Amino acid sequence: MKKILVTGAGGFLGNKLVELLSKLEEVEVIPTSRKPNSESDAWKDLAYDHLDITNLSEVSAIFEKYKPDVVINTAAMSGVDACEESKAECWKVNTEALQGLSTRANQIGAHLIHLSSDFVFDGEQGPYSEEDITNPLSHYGYSKLSGEKVVSETANKWTIIRTILVYGIPSVPGRSNFLLWVKGELERKQAIRVVQDQHRMPTLVDDLARACLFAALEQKTGLYHVSGNQMLSILEMAHKIADFYNLDSSLISPVLSSQLDEKARRPYKTGFILDKAIRHLDIPLRSFDDGLKYLEEYPPA
Repeated sequence: MKKILVTGAGGFLGNKLVELLSKLEEVEVIPTSRKPNSESDAWKDLAYDHLDITNLSEVSAIFEKYKPDVVINTAAMSGVDACEESKAECWKVNTEALQGLSTRANQIGAHLIHLSSDFVFDGEQGPYSEEDITNPLSHYGYSKLSGEKVVSETANKWTIIRTILVYGIPSVPGRSNFLLWVKGELERKQAIRVVQDQHRMPTLVDDLARACLFAALEQKTGLYHVSGNQMLSILEMAHKIADFYNLDSSLISPVLSSQLDEKARRPYKTGFILDKAIRHLDIPLRSFDDGLKYLEEYPPA
């Protein structure tokens, strides 16, 4: 039986991973998080443990206690503006912590799978392949790129999965994302401003979790780009959400990036070339339209 430890299991992707992994008979899943185990009844029979990835003594103790075969690191400081305002904290979580995770994974022979972001690119030449030159515009992007470097240079067995604007329906209430924000505001008849000059390839959380799962079970190593296969402006995404749920799209107002009061710069157009992920990770990479249909057909339990 393969033991898979998930960091950041209280987060959006982490929780989805625990949900998937806990259904597999050949896997023992170990959810860890800085948050208390009070969020999901599905965790009551699992070996949940507290883990702050920035605390090296905690990392050492947890890795020695469970000796996982695979560690999937979903823990991160992902608020782009928050990272710009709290650079030291961002660096500690997104970069420095990867040194401890990598070295301790080596000591027990574990395969480390780490999640990264399209924000390692500047958005001038998207969509991007895994070989394209990086050039982050924000401290968040720089911290994620630096974390990638730590993993690739320190871990003996590693996989880095970059992804883009993850959306879906969380298993645990209180986890928000762009889909839920737009849907919730429009259901409350609230007007929203949505940026029109930024383009992304949004990623269904279920597909991203399956990519991580396949990499873990099949020991796929290296760098992979995983996202949906449809390039959209963020404004187009909002209108598709409104149309799909029969909500009032007249409440959506377009706005330029320059008109937003944001601390950090965002890339205008990212997107990924997905050939490598399609060849090696054996997963569906859905369009945003198909992702919305999937969520309606297969809502979280």
